[in-house]
Amino acid sequence: MSAAGTTITISDPYRLARGPNLARGHGGGGPATKRVIVGYGFWLFLLSDIVIFACLFATYTVLANATAGGPRARDIFDLNHVAIETACLLASSFFCGLATIAVARRNQILIQAALIATGLLGLAFILLEASEFAALYARGDGPTRSAFLTGFFTLVGCHGVHVTAGLLWLGTMMAQFFAKGFRPDIGRRFLCFSMFWHFLDIVWVAIFSLVYLVGTRL
Repeated sequence: MSAAGTTITISDPYRLARGPNLARGHGGGGPATKRVIVGYGFWLFLLSDIVIFACLFATYTVLANATAGGPRARDIFDLNHVAIETACLLASSFFCGLATIAVARRNQILIQAALIATGLLGLAFILLEASEFAALYARGDGPTRSAFLTGFFTLVGCHGVHVTAGLLWLGTMMAQFFAKGFRPDIGRRFLCFSMFWHFLDIVWVAIFSLVYLVGTRL
């Protein structure tokens, strides 16, 4: 539009995203990268696990006194045995932290040694938990004995299944570091694994506190 020989240009708002030096509109950057998608998906997975364990904790709390005339927590739990389990899992988390340092330093020997230690301690935890379950079964205190034991086996067993899955994941990470080195994508996978492993430690501390310590004091 012009007036008195002066030209006034009115910008078209729909042309803002055109041209190499102009700002792009919503979605102009294209689809998200694989790194963003994987990270977002992992956080969704971890949050879903938090919801699952929250429901299991709530269920156990409601059923803790529903023993149907059977044994109570203080009658069946051996705190010394559980303390060893806890020490194994917490120590495995320490070595997982060392593995994170090894990844940052790109030290192949240290990463493999730290992951082996993490795996062995995690395996010891699973074996100790399995022996506890087997002893309860042998005494007739299985998950069908009472609602309390159903809640206990479901909560603690679900955590044990997660630790077992974590051990399988740990094995794949060791193989990938050995075969492919410290590629950025493998480093991101290991970051997800380490967060998952530490998350399992946090859940176990809650189980140890609520199920075992509080249970044996009631």
